[in-house]
Amino acid sequence: MRKINLYNIGLSERYIQEATMYDGNLHLARVSAQHKDMYKVITENGEIQAEVAGKLSYLASASVDYPAVGDWVLVDRTDQKSGNAIIHHILTRKSCFERKTAGTGYERQIVAANIDTVFICMSLNNDYNLRRLERYLSIAWDSMSTPVIVLTKSDLCNDLTTKLMEIDSVAVGVDVLITSSMRGNGYADLLKYLNKGKTVAFIGSSGVGKSTLINRLLGENMLTTKEIREDDDKGRHTTTHRQLFVLPNGGVVIDTPGMRELQIANADLSKSFPDIEELAERCYFRDCQHESEPKCAVKKAIEDGVLSAKRLANYKKLQQEMAFFERKNTMTTAQAEKQKIIAMMGSIGAYKQVRKHNKKKNS
Repeated sequence: MRKINLYNIGLSERYIQEATMYDGNLHLARVSAQHKDMYKVITENGEIQAEVAGKLSYLASASVDYPAVGDWVLVDRTDQKSGNAIIHHILTRKSCFERKTAGTGYERQIVAANIDTVFICMSLNNDYNLRRLERYLSIAWDSMSTPVIVLTKSDLCNDLTTKLMEIDSVAVGVDVLITSSMRGNGYADLLKYLNKGKTVAFIGSSGVGKSTLINRLLGENMLTTKEIREDDDKGRHTTTHRQLFVLPNGGVVIDTPGMRELQIANADLSKSFPDIEELAERCYFRDCQHESEPKCAVKKAIEDGVLSAKRLANYKKLQQEMAFFERKNTMTTAQAEKQKIIAMMGSIGAYKQVRKHNKKKNS
């Protein structure tokens, strides 16, 4: 059996050193896929199925405490001759792209772990959206990985120069790559980020061309692809789960499902909105809200045409989302239950009625 060089897929001395803190009979592996409670991991002997140890599951208090695609873990075997491998420990993540779970929940969801570069993919036709790009950048910077903007379908764009100027105004210090589905080498600029031992995650909406790019990097059509629907400008879901692929020349890519929404759990606004934060330092009042306060440098920049009012509005919106998520996660269990009932019933009065009913039932 051909051995796999784990260094080529991201193993470092850091993980090896951490692994020595645990049982010496366990083996290093990297999570390559997850399907509900089942996982695939890559060991030195190849990719095998695995499941979480009972103790690890018992100690987990949230979804982020379970293995995620890209994680380095310790398993009890390197082949499946005697059944599925058991994941006993998750090694410390060096980076983590995460979002708030979709819907009304207030948990964090890991999109990809231990990544070096985040390719934020955005189509230059129907998917183009500066405000969403700011949101992706804010989360990417917070993940401790490096964001790179990948613009797809440039052959369908009639005003490329204008769009590049707009992107440059919101993506300070971020590399921007332009790809085309018409050119055979449309993915060539991505290769310099894909060296042995490096991990890249592809993030973006459905239908923007993530799977097409990954297929070209892999040299084969392993992922099905579909375009953005022209009738409603919405992408069709092709990738249904996160998955890690080993590239022929070393390094790995993580494919992620297209996201209908990307709600913030944590974000680094100082890196994604450095212009606004720098302007805010010049405001007369230290706690300036950039509304009607006198001598506001941010409002003056908008009046002078230096800063977009829409960019400021999005900055404030992301600030509010972060604050709201933080408040929800610092609630006691009782407070969280109260908020849940109020959200369901629509008023505090309804909450009091439910509480009164419960007291009678338990008396």
